[in-house]
Amino acid sequence: MQQNGSSASNASNGSNGSNGRQALSFSPLPAATTTRVRRFIQERRTLPLPRVMVVFSAAGDTEKPGDAAMSSSDSAAEEDFRKPASPAPSFALSKKPLRSSLNTPEQEVGQAALPDCYTGFPEVISLNVGGTYFTTRLSTLRRYEDTMLAAMFSGRHHIPRDAEGRYFIDRDGTYFADILNFLREGELPHRDRVRAVHREAQYYALGPLLDSLEDTQPLTGEKVRQAFLDLMPYYRDNLERIVEIAKLRAMQKKARFAKLKICVYKEEMPITPYERPLFNSLRFERSDSEAKLFEHHCEVDVSFGPWEAVADVYDLLHCIVSDLDERGITAEQQCIGVCDKHLINHYYCKRPIYEFKITWW
Repeated sequence: MQQNGSSASNASNGSNGSNGRQALSFSPLPAATTTRVRRFIQERRTLPLPRVMVVFSAAGDTEKPGDAAMSSSDSAAEEDFRKPASPAPSFALSKKPLRSSLNTPEQEVGQAALPDCYTGFPEVISLNVGGTYFTTRLSTLRRYEDTMLAAMFSGRHHIPRDAEGRYFIDRDGTYFADILNFLREGELPHRDRVRAVHREAQYYALGPLLDSLEDTQPLTGEKVRQAFLDLMPYYRDNLERIVEIAKLRAMQKKARFAKLKICVYKEEMPITPYERPLFNSLRFERSDSEAKLFEHHCEVDVSFGPWEAVADVYDLLHCIVSDLDERGITAEQQCIGVCDKHLINHYYCKRPIYEFKITWW
């Protein structure tokens, strides 16, 4: 009775002391488990680490967490001792962002229909170049990085579209097909289109095409010709002067054409090469003071020369006529004599004089 009373009093004291804390209760291990533990101790073997099961439940669950854990531990205790401890599985996080489960099919369709600046361009591009339509692949336009087309279709710039949705480029589309053919297969245009395509390649900053065109005719010959004309830095100014004088004279006389006298000479010599043997005492390497004695200006409208190159007078005359023709000006030339101006002693100027006839209509 005393024991019962003491136990009752202890229970009452325990209940009073655990107002804010719930007492833990443990169930005794089964007999088979204790026997196996003793055998491990006698054999001096290391006991396997027990597994801990953690159960998470919602705040409103009425079932106590300890009930499920303790009920399952009795049946699985022996299996835990039999099986060796296995390493904890490792979980590798994916670098791809997780798709939200809240996305509806309508939202996914909206994401796929975002503007090109966010989702990229389509694989097939429709172009409107100055009213001419073209269709090509996106990779064709992006073939060379440091070009205007690659920058336009990189997604960093806004490209306007026409009413049909084609990307619009405000440029004459006459020679854009030659640009696309080079981007596709490296094909070069026909010779009569080389100059025009070269201008388009300059606009689109297409360096590989520029290099290829400059190595073909007629641009190769133009580079050689320009190297010759660079020996005369006043060449372009003289061309402008020819045009201005011819226009002024034609307007004053109300004439269809105008005539000019132009002196073209290669070497600064007072005599022609044919007369050189007659003057054996003539020294062509003169000092500065002696050279001033031969300095003079022929009575002509424009003078070209001298220069040091293999090209002769007729080559320069061809350049003058060709450049005027490129401007739409018809020019005809013929030699009408030499200057024949007396310089000093028996020396005379023998620079050839050419008459240019400029026709305006």
